Formats: sequence, structure tokens, C-alpha cells
Amino acid sequence: MSKGSLETLGVRYTGRAALDRDPQDDRLEFTCPHCGTVGSKAARRSHAEYHFTDGFVQDLQGETTTCRGCKRSLHISPVVMLHDQDEKRRFEAFFETELVPASLN
Repeated sequence: MSKGSLETLGVRYTGRAALDRDPQDDRLEFTCPHCGTVGSKAARRSHAEYHFTDGFVQDLQGETTTCRGCKRSLHISPVVMLHDQDEKRRFEAFFETELVPASLN
């Protein structure tokens, strides 16, 4: 990871948590810690590379992307995979403070 990129939390919805989108569209969602823009990118890692850690199925290596709002480099880590609505609610309650951009805290 380069010195110029901040880390942010990513979410990958699967199964029942992703009923509102095309099943072929497998994306990561994240919020830029610099400007607060909500972004998404195509997921690169297979589901088999995710491991159960801290109560959630996660990819701790993460992925790198660029924010489309402020054009700054981001490292998305961890990427948490959520499978159903109950898991989604539990995740949002657990990571509530990290889902809000740093400039808005």
C-alpha cells in the first residue's frame, strides 16, 4: 500500500443481501474517507478467498481503487461479505462509526 492512500471499509453483498441487483453484477461498495463519495467496483477475488474473521466473512488483504469523486487512491480493507439482511443489519451496527467518512465525524 502506498503512503498516499487511506484505508476504507468495503462491503460485498451476496445471496439475499443482494436481491435488489443483477446476480451477475458482483461488486464491492465503499465510502471514500477523503470526500465521502459512495463508490463501487467490480470484485476481483473469488468467494473462496474470504475467511471467517471477527464474526464476519472477510477478505483482509483488500483491494486498491481510485475514488471517482476526488481521484485519490484508496485501499479497501477489509472487504466484508454479507449474505442476508440479518447479517447486513448486524454489520451496520458493528461498523457504524467506520461507515461515516472521517470529514463528517
